[in-house]
Formats: sequence, C-alpha cells, structure tokens
Amino acid sequence: MSFAPTQPCLRLQTLDRGDGLLGLQPCGPVRAPARTPLFGARGPQVSVAWLDWLPAGARPAPAAEAAAQARLRETGLQPLPADALQWRGPPTLPTEAPLLSLVRETDFAAFWSDALPALQAEGWAIDQRPGFAHAALPVSGWQIQLAPLAPPRGLGSWLLSLGVTVQTRDGSETLDLVPLLARLVKHDRRWTDADALAAIHDDALIRLVAPGGRVIDAEAAPLKAIVRHMLDLLTRPRRRADEPLVLSSWEAQRLALLRAGLRDAMASHPSARRDWLLQGDDGLAWLQAVGAGETPPPVAPPPGLGITLRPYQLTGLAWLQQLRRHGLAGILADDMGLGKTAQALAHLLLEQQAGRLAGGADGRPALVVAPASLLFNWQAEAARVAPALKLLTLDGPDRAKRIARIPAHDVVLTSYPLLWRDAMALQRQPWHLVVLDEAQMVKNAGSRTATAARRLNARHRLCLTGTPVENHLGELWAQFHFLLPGWLGDARSFQRDWRTPIEKNGETQRARLLAARVRPFILRRHKATVATELPPLTEQLHRLPLAGAQRQLYESVRLAADERVRRVLESQRFEGALVSVLDALLKLRQVCNDPRLLDAGAAIGPAGDAGTSAKLAWLAATLPSLVAEGRRVLVFSQFTRMLALVQMELQALGLPHALLTGDTPTAQRGAVVAQFQAGGVPVFLVSLKAGGVGLNLTAADTVVHIDPWWNPAVEQQASARAHRIGQTRPVTVYRLVAAGSIEERLLALQQRKAALADVVLGAEGGADTALQPADVQALLAPLDDAP
Repeated sequence: MSFAPTQPCLRLQTLDRGDGLLGLQPCGPVRAPARTPLFGARGPQVSVAWLDWLPAGARPAPAAEAAAQARLRETGLQPLPADALQWRGPPTLPTEAPLLSLVRETDFAAFWSDALPALQAEGWAIDQRPGFAHAALPVSGWQIQLAPLAPPRGLGSWLLSLGVTVQTRDGSETLDLVPLLARLVKHDRRWTDADALAAIHDDALIRLVAPGGRVIDAEAAPLKAIVRHMLDLLTRPRRRADEPLVLSSWEAQRLALLRAGLRDAMASHPSARRDWLLQGDDGLAWLQAVGAGETPPPVAPPPGLGITLRPYQLTGLAWLQQLRRHGLAGILADDMGLGKTAQALAHLLLEQQAGRLAGGADGRPALVVAPASLLFNWQAEAARVAPALKLLTLDGPDRAKRIARIPAHDVVLTSYPLLWRDAMALQRQPWHLVVLDEAQMVKNAGSRTATAARRLNARHRLCLTGTPVENHLGELWAQFHFLLPGWLGDARSFQRDWRTPIEKNGETQRARLLAARVRPFILRRHKATVATELPPLTEQLHRLPLAGAQRQLYESVRLAADERVRRVLESQRFEGALVSVLDALLKLRQVCNDPRLLDAGAAIGPAGDAGTSAKLAWLAATLPSLVAEGRRVLVFSQFTRMLALVQMELQALGLPHALLTGDTPTAQRGAVVAQFQAGGVPVFLVSLKAGGVGLNLTAADTVVHIDPWWNPAVEQQASARAHRIGQTRPVTVYRLVAAGSIEERLLALQQRKAALADVVLGAEGGADTALQPADVQALLAPLDDAP
C-alpha cells in the first residue's frame, strides 16, 4: 500500500476529567446475539484515535483516504459517535476529524503492542498526545528482595520479591514483576523453550501487560535471566497475584545464579542499564554458606585405607564429606564400574576416625541397604577397602540376635527385603548415616521398602546408583523424597510442575531448570572422562531372522495380541489398558527368545533343541568358538527360563558354566561369583534382576545380551559388570535382536529413555518418554526383517 506523496498519521489521545469528560454512554450498532451496543459504558477515561495526514494540511487522493480508513478498521478501531461522549460543560474535542476507538478501553494495551508496530512498518506516522494512557511505560529500575520466613540460622524458607520501577504521569511506581512474567510465559511459548529463549535478542523490548491494561516495555536480558532460573515458580498454578516467590534455604545455588545472571544482563547490555537494587544480601550470604554451590575442599584419604583412590574418587570423597559437613544428602551417581562402593567405604572410614560412628562419644552406626545379591560384595569390598570398620550383616533366621549387637558396630549391612521386615527394630535405632545402594530399588515411593527407608532415624542420607532415572522422572522424585523430603515438592506437585511439562510437553527450559535444581545434590562422572585408562568397549548388534515354526508362532501371537489390544482400547482409556498391552508385548518378546517360553509353544521341539530358536542357535554356534579363543563370557537375560534353556544347550555341548538367578541362595552367590572370577568356568549365565547391578565380574571380556530390555540403562548396568575399574582387556558386547520384530522397535524406545535420563543428569532438552498408543501400534506391527 503506497500513500505518496502524503503520509497517513494516526493520532492517539486519552480524554479524562481534566478535559471535562464525564464518561462514555453505550452507543454504536447493536451486536447479536446479546443485543448490546458495540461500545459499552465507560468511566471518565476514554482513549480515542483519528486519522490525519502529513505534511500538515495535505489532502490525500480519495482512494488513499478510503484505503487508510479500511486499514484502521482492520486493527479494530471503530467509528465513535461524537454524541456518545458525556461532558461536564461544552465539548472539548481534540479534532474535527471523525473519532475512532476500540470496543473496550483495555483493548488498547494489545493495540499498542501489536497493531501500532505493524502500522509503523507500513509507513504510518504515530502521534501519541501527552497523557495517552496506554503508551508503553519505560523501565527506570529493577529490584530483587530476599527476606527470611524463618531465622537464618535454621533451614527455613525465604521470600523472593522481584520488582520493576516505571515512570508514570504521577511519577515513579514499582510494580510486582512476577505476575507480569507469569502472564508472559503462559501466552508466549518461546519462554518455556530453551533454544527459543536464547534466540530472543537481549536488547529486544518485551511488552508486559500490567494491571489496568498498562503496557511496559522491558529489556529482554534481565527477563531472560529471571525466567531461566524461576520458570517453575512463575508457572505454579493457584498462585495469588500478590504472592511472593517462596524458596527453600537449600536453593542458594539458584539464587546465586539468578543474581549473577541479572548483573551480567545489566553490565553487558547498555540499554538495560538501570538502577539495580539488590536487597537481602545478608540472607543470600548465609544461604551460600550452606555450601550447595561451593567447590568442596580437598580431603586426604583416611589412614588404613586398603586401596589407592583415583583423583576422581578423591573428589567424590570430598563431596561426600561436604554433604555431611552441611547436614545435606545426595546421590553418588557415577557411571557403573567407577567405584561408588569404594568411595562410600572411604567416607565411612573417615567418619569412624572422626568419632562419628559407633566408637565415638556421640557416635552412631551407619546402615547400608543393598540388594540381597550384593551383600557378599559389600562384605568383600569392606574387608579389602576398609578392614578397620566393624561390620555386621543382618541376614538369615538368627538376625534377631544380631540386631541386639548393632550399637557395637560401625557399619550394619541389610537387604531391601529385610529393611521392611525388620522395620520396627531398625527405626528404633539412631543412625549416623543411611546408605541406599542401587537406590533405584526405592523408585516406587509408595512401596513398603521405600516407606521403611524414609522412616529411619538418621543424621545423613546417601543414595548410590548408576541409574537415578530409568523410566521416568518420578523415580528421581522418589529418591529425593528419601534424601530431602519436600525439596521437589509432593508427588502431585512434582507431576504437575515437572514431569508433565518435561516428559509430555517437551519444555526444554524447564528441563534445564530441574537439572540445575538437583545438580548440587548429584555427583555423576562418566567413564569416558575420568577413567580413560579403561580398555575399549565394543558393541555389536546381531539381527537374527526368525524362521520356520518360530516365525509362524510370532505372527500368530502378534495377530492375537493386536486384536486383543484393540478390543481393550475400545472400552478403556490407554492408561487403563496398559496392563493388557504390556502382557501382549511380553508374549512377543518371549517368542523372540524361544517358543518354549510360551505355554502354547512348549511342544515345539525337544528340550535342548537349538533349532527351535534363532538366538539359541546363535549361542550354540558362537559360545564354543569364543571359549576356544580364551574368552570369558557373561550371558544376560531377563527371562530365567531362557537361561535354563541355554544351560541345557551348554550341557549338551559340554561347556563348563555357572548360573546366577534370583533362585540362587544368598549364601551361595558369593561362591558362584568367586568361581567365575577365579577362572573356574568360562561362561557365566546371569539374570538381569539377580546380577545386573553391583557385581564385580572383571574376569569377563565378553558380554552377551540375549534380549533387549525397555531401558538401555539396565543393559549398560549389566555390561558394566565387566567393563569397570580393574578390567585390563578390551570388552565386546553382543546384543541379540530378532530381526524386524518388537525387539528392534524397542531400540527406538530405548533412545527415548536415555534422553530422559540426560534431562537431569547433564544433557539438554526434554523427552517424551511415556509409552504412547502410536508406540503400541509400531510394536505390534508385522515382522519386517529386511536388511
């Protein structure tokens, strides 16, 4: 649209009592269906607009005049009858031109923010008359205030107030910035996406809408800093508009980062440099003294330690000591095989020598809870790493007598099943430290085990796990519910504020915020960065096509499962049908291993006949060759019946082997592991549940995963039994999958599960990880074994 040689000019003015205006009476055409006038009654403030032309006195062509009027109607401006304005005296109209206005006075805020920039871009001039009520108010100052809700010598809560000072016709006014930002992030998705947020130019002016429809032009840089660190609080539902932000005293790191981000914004962007008032520094200084964000001072290894700690393990020891010093709790989440047990034992030995365990004047014993299959491993590691610790193991039918001897020991070992069986006795005992090994065992916060763990009376708490998140973020919440109750809110608020936005909506900025929130209490190192001396690990995926009776059975089971799942989904929501869905998927996975795992396939082939199973045939052909090359092999499966079939095949082949499953008596597990470690047998069959975590099996240099599991972390844990500190030979991992089957499609699901763990353990972005109806359709699709 071209208006040359004249230029259209939109003039804006607000009429009020100072102009003699009393108000606006209802007027304009009647609107259906309510049969109300276009313009409703308005108080003694009415904003109006009119079309003018530049240069002054210019007369445009009729076509240009018509085009300009039409363009203004597109913005929402409507003709305002002059007699609709009510005056105290003679009318004092600002112009003889026809007046325009918006249907509601509050509509001028959005008009100023959206329509005017578009008109200016088209070549319009905008004339804002003095006193126009809806012009953007300039920011002249910012405020952050921190005040304790409780005395700052206790771990209380703190109030954080954020304010912005603007210049109005009556002088300066400080507004609460929090509701303005809450509205912004609610209506503009860029502010919840990390990449989109970063793309907003720091010098850009962001329009904020204040109460009464006033518009504020605020620099983007400080707003971005606030949203990066406070997004979860800004979006909390049912928050009153005048309610300040409440933070726990453990959030020193968050506050320090916010303050640093705001100061950087002011220093780096001249357009944002306004007076910055930071109040409450004394409170923040005390919060920082809690130490959540500080680097722990070095710690010397304790005298009598039976091993030499590597540099990263010394760092871990210093971190554990810092948590104890500040009365905090945490998760040691190093990669599998980096010596979490050794670091914990070194920490316990330091605590003993400082008089804080059973032998001290105010000492208490420490409790270590581990899977039953790992008690012997803790016993062996304690004897090797910290022989000076007085160790007591609670197991067996005579443990009631041992419970009475707890106070005389430094460290007490028990298993997760016995934790709740002996709950009353263990909860009566005051503990210095409670350590949960393989802490993912308490991922179900409502279980008897998790409840018993939370009720223990302990000064300090520690979780050891290589997989803090396996399937969903609720598992992380369950561990923090044990460590620092309330830190991540209750289960319902965590679901609302974190899980749903991250897992379902993919809000990357919120994912980063959660990572920052838990980072001070999680120490995680990776083998690739701290254990570079480890020999290489090579993974090979073997796609094995199904044939003959196994292929026919797979298709038969798949068709039946597909029909059954469809019927269930017709009568139930997906969540309610999940049990039926998982049962159908389980049957397909069993067929992929061996038809005999299904009752329907029990008669296919005699026991020990490898020809009925593609995987069993591969094992029968490959394991003898590997053993002949001098390889030591771990064979993992989720299905103990599959391991029994493999065992029969090995017996038929005459290959020596050992077997460890959940049925192996606890008292015999140490001997079975020792037999393999000492070279007594070349092949070790292990169920994922019984031996996939915690064991040290460095005698192996080859790992075979017969069947893929939903979560890659489970397989990685199992492979780490061999590829860990102490391994001197390269390790090869073979992963067997039935080509074109549900197992290959599980690999894509594994990638999503890995992305979920990365969200909070040091990587970027959110992930949609829940099983969806589309996933089920893909998993139940026909075989597709094309290479």
